[in-house]
Order: sequence, then C-alpha cells, then structure tokens
Amino acid sequence: MSSKKLILVSANRHTEPYPVYPLGISYLNSYLASQMPYLEIFIFDFMTGSIEEYIQYLDKIRPDYVGISIRNIDDVNIYKQESFITDYKLIIDSTRESSGSVIIIGGAGFSIYPELLFETLKPDFAIYGEGEISLYKLITALENNKSLEKIDGLLYIHHGNIKVNKRHSYFHSPILTLDQSLTDYYWQKSGMLNIQTKRGCPYNCIYCTYPLIEGHKVRTLDPDQIVKTLSELYFSQKIDYVFFTDSIFNISNEFNLELADRLISADLKIRWGGYFNFAHLDRNLLEKFKRAGLRHIEFGTESLSDTILKKYEKPFTVADVIRISELCNNLGIDYAHFLILGGYGETNQTLDETFENSKKIIRSVFFPYIGMRIYPGTRLHGIAIKEKVVQKDDPLLEPVYYLSKDIDLI
Repeated sequence: MSSKKLILVSANRHTEPYPVYPLGISYLNSYLASQMPYLEIFIFDFMTGSIEEYIQYLDKIRPDYVGISIRNIDDVNIYKQESFITDYKLIIDSTRESSGSVIIIGGAGFSIYPELLFETLKPDFAIYGEGEISLYKLITALENNKSLEKIDGLLYIHHGNIKVNKRHSYFHSPILTLDQSLTDYYWQKSGMLNIQTKRGCPYNCIYCTYPLIEGHKVRTLDPDQIVKTLSELYFSQKIDYVFFTDSIFNISNEFNLELADRLISADLKIRWGGYFNFAHLDRNLLEKFKRAGLRHIEFGTESLSDTILKKYEKPFTVADVIRISELCNNLGIDYAHFLILGGYGETNQTLDETFENSKKIIRSVFFPYIGMRIYPGTRLHGIAIKEKVVQKDDPLLEPVYYLSKDIDLI
C-alpha cells in the first residue's frame, strides 16, 4: 500500500489549572504506528501553535487524513461560562479550506455530544469513545473501499442522514509512546505528565460523564507497558512526576497492588498522583501506594454532608472522608478536596454541614465549585428536565448549570 499521511490535532487550548498533555492522540499515534507502517503520522498541538501556523502546517504536510481531538466543550466555570465550540469550528473549517484531507473528529468532549457535534462541526467522519481500533479500521476501510457498518463508535453520513454505529467492544491493551517534542512543553508548564492505568468507571454519580465517554466496565491496562512508559520518561527524559488520569485510581485494587509492586521493583523514583474517592481505600493500600511513589491525591469529595453525598450518589460517607483524610495526614500524602456546592438537593443547612465538617480536616486544600454543569445522558439531566431547569430538547452544548433553588448565595 502506498504511503499516506495523517495529522493528529489536539484542539485543546484550555490551560486552567494547568496545560494537560494530549494523551488521547499519543495513544492513537502509538497504536496506528504499530499497525500501519505505511502511514506517516504527524502531530499538531494548538496549545503550542496558532491557527495561522496550523494552516501553514497543512500546506507543508498535505495530509490525506486529519484527526482532530476535542477534549473540552467549555471551561466548566459558572462564573465565566466560556464555550470552545467556535474555536473548534474554525479549526475544522480551516482544515476543509486549506487541504483536501478527510476530516475525522473525536475525543472526550466530542463523545458527550456525538450526533450534535457531528451536525454542528460537519467533519467527514467521527468516532465517539476510545478511538484506537476504530480509527485504524476506518482508515483501512477507506483505503480499501470497504464497508463502514461494523466499525464501533463511528459516525458518518449514510443516504443523507447521520448514522451512528453502536459500540460493542472496548480496547484492553493500548500502547503508549509519548512525543518528546510535546513532553518538554508540558513538563515545563505543569511539572507533570499524565498517563492511564485503566479505563471505565463503575460508579453512577448523577452529574458525571466518565461512563458516557469510557463506559461502565473497567479495563485495566498492561502493567508492563505502564512501567515501560514510565521508565522511558524517567531514564530518557528525566521526568519524575506523573498523574494517573483514570476516572478513579482506587478501583480494581488487585490490579493496583500488582502495579504498585512493579513500580517498587523497578525502583524508578517516580512520584505520582491521581484521582481517588474514599471507597475501597484503607491504610494498607495507601502505605503500598506511597512506597510505589504516591505523593498527592485529588479527591472528588463534592460535599461534606451525608444528605448531599446520597443525592449525588457518591459511594462513601462524611465519616469516610474524615477518616481517609486523617490517614493521608499520618502518612504524609498531600491531598485536595474538590467540592460541588449548590448542586442537586443542596440547602443552606447542608452547606453549613459542609463548612463545619471541613474544619475537621487539616493540612488540605479545598477547591469549591458552584453549581453542576448539566450534560446530556446523565441522571442530573433527567432531574433538570423534570424540574424544568432545562427543556427536553435543549442541546446543552452551551454551558447550563443546575443550581439548587433552596440555597441563598447572596
């Protein structure tokens, strides 16, 4: 097969609280490079390049395919409410005007609104959910004029209408090689890089989009591949801090213990952090994780009122939060609590409970956010429709927030 060219584009420009390495396109790059040696793959990152530079890059490379990753829809800040859709439309329109390439979009943000964003942004094809195998199959099918019907997660135009292929399976063994031209930038700007150890989330928090993006079934990745990637970062690039971007790190703890043992045996001296919750977590686990390099935890605590934790469908109690926070203090593990104030069921009394209980937690940082961003497909969306906060046909592409009417924020 003759050589073809693909540009993988990270369209994300959001830098708060810090720039995040475009992990999704690195997974795509690694997998496609292993499966399609005839495909020349290039990367363009809008965190480091402008639209004018992108257009020049298109003219220089003249790609056959352009894959554009959409990570964020908006800034998820009730006080700012900045939408990124206009920027994405400009990128796709510029690609269309400046090249004859096939345009394919995907990414976490896209996967929340697949049909709506396909209709709005008008690519040639799109993939919702994880993209490695689907993108491989799509390019292979286009190169060989084969059917698209059995490509999981694919969106395309069929007889004038948008066709959405269901996802029947998930990828269990992604490989990852990080691009050094990108790692240098993100290491300098954020002081860490990010990788996954697992995909999927088994929980049912009423506001969360992780199950929509990755599915409920948890798939642990190859621990040897994880350690190999970390070894390359540590020995070749002197990078010694990473963040595990799993929806929740402390699920599938049998796997986590195996990974921790391998990290300890490898003696990499790599420090790491991750998203945790308070379920299935005890002193023995935290001690093992610390020996393996754990230095900081970001807890999706959301509230310090048991009433609200139940409303949010969190799998823990305030007592669990206080107990695990104290364990972290005793073990010298830094941690932060992220809070959602004013969400579903919140009252002035439950807010007072959160404020009072926060005083029981020392040596921590709290990140409070006001209101819940409403996303389609979540249980919060159904609640908002029932309470007439939004209409059933509201696309929710522009930021809309649920804010309890039973609180006084003045």
